[in-house]
Amino acid sequence: MTPYSLLRPLIFRIPAEPAHRLTIKALSLSHAGGTKAPTPSLAQRVAGIAFPNPVGMAPGFDKNAEVPDAMLGLGFGFVEVGTVTPLPQEGNPKPRLFRLVEDRAVINRMGFNNEGAQAVANRLVRRREIGPRGLPGIVGVNIGANKDSVDRIADYAQMTRLMAPLASYLTVNISSPNTPGLRALQDEGALSALLDAVIEARGNINVPIFLKLAPDLEPSDIDGICRIALEKQLAALIVSNTTITRPALQSRHAIEAGGLSGEPLRELALQRLRDFRKASGGAIPLIGVGGIATVDDAWARIRAGANLIQIYSAMVYEGPGLASRIVAGLEKKVREAGMTSIAEAVGSE
Repeated sequence: MTPYSLLRPLIFRIPAEPAHRLTIKALSLSHAGGTKAPTPSLAQRVAGIAFPNPVGMAPGFDKNAEVPDAMLGLGFGFVEVGTVTPLPQEGNPKPRLFRLVEDRAVINRMGFNNEGAQAVANRLVRRREIGPRGLPGIVGVNIGANKDSVDRIADYAQMTRLMAPLASYLTVNISSPNTPGLRALQDEGALSALLDAVIEARGNINVPIFLKLAPDLEPSDIDGICRIALEKQLAALIVSNTTITRPALQSRHAIEAGGLSGEPLRELALQRLRDFRKASGGAIPLIGVGGIATVDDAWARIRAGANLIQIYSAMVYEGPGLASRIVAGLEKKVREAGMTSIAEAVGSE
């Protein structure tokens, strides 16, 4: 039993979104920080970046880049902040975040609520200015478009120009179900035009570009996306975001609109990862997300083809120590498999 499991009943008395804000506030006041030393058997180079371990913090937790270093201090190998949009926006009406406790799941319809590009850029600049080389650690930025934008592709280009000098990598997020019409950018023609604009906006700054995708895709969509990703030389695909499908759920919140994450997403996200691995022939790095709550979940995702993984919803139920537990467990899995590096396990199923 972890200390968090004793506190969880008290935390769950607070509605989900205020509890999340309290967590961010507590982390910002804590003295946690600094990256953990790399785990030799888990360290690997993906998209030209040396990741100390493969366990990342998914975006949505630290939307405004308030606590990336506190998260790195909890054992994460990398942290992705955002989603950030050019202009600040409130997001969708509250309540918009729900714990489905019986299902170990979360439904959100946040709608890219964030303080806007300038506030996030200011924090990332300050982070760069601490010490002669700035603070260590991999911090990616997840970028999106404003809900009422008349030109969403221009929004992504603007975000790329602003964030490229400040981010370890950029994630183009076209997979949120909570911004109307956003997922239409996954269509081949729109996706090609979007990526051309982003790549042009990046200019000569050597920052890797990742693409975040929905799990609710048809096989033909997957083939087309992989073809474009390889053609545009994207650095990685993130599979996947939340789902708008509703498997059998027990919670009274199951009827809420929005994206479903957590345990019920596990099998769908794992299958989509396998689909992208097959469609790409292993030619592009993959980051596995969705329903990862245990070492076994993480190991299955890596063996299915994920070079890296990200977690978020599981922390609602497992607490802040989850990253360190998964890292320790993966180190043991690599050793027990007789491997010297986790890179040997990628796609080994």
